[in-house]
Amino acid sequence: MQWPYYTKYGDFAKLGWDVIAAVHALPRPGATFYVADPAVAKEIIGARSRFPKPLDAYELLTTFGGNILVTEGEEWKRQRKVAAPAFGERNNRLVWDETIRIIDDMFQNVWENKDVVEVDHVMELTVPITLLVLGAASFGRRMSWNEEHVAPPGHSMTFKDALHEVSHRLTLRVVFPQWFLRIGTPKMRYFARAYDELGRYLEEMVEERRASKSKEERYDLFNSLLAANEGEADSDAKMTDSALLGNVFVFLVAGYETTSHTLAYSFIYLALYQDEQEKYYQSIKAAMPADRAPTYDEFSSFAYSLAVFNETLRHHPPVINIPKAPVDDTSFTLTNAAGEKATIPVPAGSYIAICTSGLHNNPRYWDEPEAFKPARFLGNYPRDAFLPFSGGPRGCIGRGFSETEAVAVLTMIISRYKVEVREEPQFAGESFEQRRARLLKSQHSLTVYPERAPLVFRRR
Repeated sequence: MQWPYYTKYGDFAKLGWDVIAAVHALPRPGATFYVADPAVAKEIIGARSRFPKPLDAYELLTTFGGNILVTEGEEWKRQRKVAAPAFGERNNRLVWDETIRIIDDMFQNVWENKDVVEVDHVMELTVPITLLVLGAASFGRRMSWNEEHVAPPGHSMTFKDALHEVSHRLTLRVVFPQWFLRIGTPKMRYFARAYDELGRYLEEMVEERRASKSKEERYDLFNSLLAANEGEADSDAKMTDSALLGNVFVFLVAGYETTSHTLAYSFIYLALYQDEQEKYYQSIKAAMPADRAPTYDEFSSFAYSLAVFNETLRHHPPVINIPKAPVDDTSFTLTNAAGEKATIPVPAGSYIAICTSGLHNNPRYWDEPEAFKPARFLGNYPRDAFLPFSGGPRGCIGRGFSETEAVAVLTMIISRYKVEVREEPQFAGESFEQRRARLLKSQHSLTVYPERAPLVFRRR
């Protein structure tokens, strides 16, 4: 159901209510309730036992093994208990430090401190950055931009190449079984080999840690997850190796797709809205240390960077619909813009879709929702109408990881370079609205991403 991403709040505005009910006959008779009302959304996500996640909506992600996204009840609690400590402040600090190192490496060895850098598509920038951060902060594997592609003994592919291929084409594994990929097209076969290689790398890392006599304390996500799992005194509380690797794959999907795609949109918006970029740059200039890179302890000084990221997430939420299903018959009570009240009966087993695009563009809660105004996130904002990472007990466990990486990337690059839209002769004379629509035209994988956005980065 991708239509809410394109219509945003439009259908709710036409019908005059922030909950829309649609009756359907297939695949079985029932009703779907689309929600863009913050109070109703808060009630739903806050009552996990009344409105559990319909696991069939996530069936495709069970391909990677049991994981925190595709479980409910006691199994979810068990996996959450083991996974949560891995996403603490120590990992966030590592994410920050590694991101700063990776961007500095890019400035010196890829962009070579040039005055002008052009990219044919902004994702040529954001995807490698996210991949390198994932390698270091998720798996404890530092990789450089210009790393040689020599596979270690026992492997036919480097860890970096395997991680890149699996991250980039993960939807193939969701759509096709592994046996089919191994005999499919050349691209499919290459992906299948990368998937197998990455699995072997991860299994080796598990065995290496278990065989190590000195359990060195490391704060990358994978090792923290292993340490937390091995530290469980109750053997029943431990994850199986399958669940452990399943969670790693899901964190890989979430970390790669959400952050790389949202950063791509962020740079597009900053290039389109030069006045907003200038306000943002001045805030960085005021907070940036003069003689060194910023540290994680100064994270709060870059609130404008987080505001830019949040405003981008408001326009382009990674998850278009948050699915829920009521256990018992219930009802939603709501009030429309005209002050009229209504109570909508919701039968048990119905499908509920919290429409993030509808929530994020509801004019009752957002001033000029179509505009790009990061400053709206610097003060009080309608938090119940902002759910890019879902919310409540099932809120995204990796939110801090994503926010930390994004703030570091945006701060470092915009402090040194001004980003602009690259001029192309075939688009000469286009209006601002046409340019905006062209650069923000999107495709869908597991999340949405910009189709093509050529940008220019000019040294300040």
